[in-house]
Amino acid sequence: MKISPSILSIKEDRKLRIALMDKQDIDYIHLDIMDGKFVMNKTQGFKEDYEEVSDLKKPLDIHIMVEDIKKYVDNYALLKPRNITFHYEATKDPDSIIEYIRNKGIKVGMAINPNTSIDSIGPYLNDIDIVLVMSVEPGKGGQKFIDSAQEKIDELRLLKNAYKYNYEIEVDGGINDQTVLKCLNADIIVVGSYITNTHDYKHQIDIIKEKIDSY
Repeated sequence: MKISPSILSIKEDRKLRIALMDKQDIDYIHLDIMDGKFVMNKTQGFKEDYEEVSDLKKPLDIHIMVEDIKKYVDNYALLKPRNITFHYEATKDPDSIIEYIRNKGIKVGMAINPNTSIDSIGPYLNDIDIVLVMSVEPGKGGQKFIDSAQEKIDELRLLKNAYKYNYEIEVDGGINDQTVLKCLNADIIVVGSYITNTHDYKHQIDIIKEKIDSY
């Protein structure tokens, strides 16, 4: 299982602390983008994000919670991320968004809100690289893990095995040393405030890894 720490909850000394995160034994760095429309909260602009993350060594795992998807894809593609993940609920034409991102040579992720069923995204499972299961309501950090996310994770694993899909299963929201045990069928976990609300990133990451390795 790969770990993609979210930097959303880092408030002070962001440049310094993000650089510290980049030095940890992790797989990706998760960057959340919010427009204040698709979700209530709004993150800083692209210029500020670029200044903070453009020099990082770890691949970027970008999650856009926005309405004007193509505009944000155009901007954040400049960071040459590993993937850009958009929300199924934010567009009436997911196929065009999938193609738009893929044409930029970037892996395509599709995120689903807690109330969205796996059946809803069934037609796209063969065309995407990542399914991001939201285990909290999108839009802010520090929320409690929604237990029904485990059923979606397990269902996605069954579908992947049965139909030989190539997508990775990613989970985002409320993950800590306890709730990670509900995500064992995932390929990637996004861990935010459990790591970033402390001053010892390595210690928190090691705890998560020990929990995963013990099962």
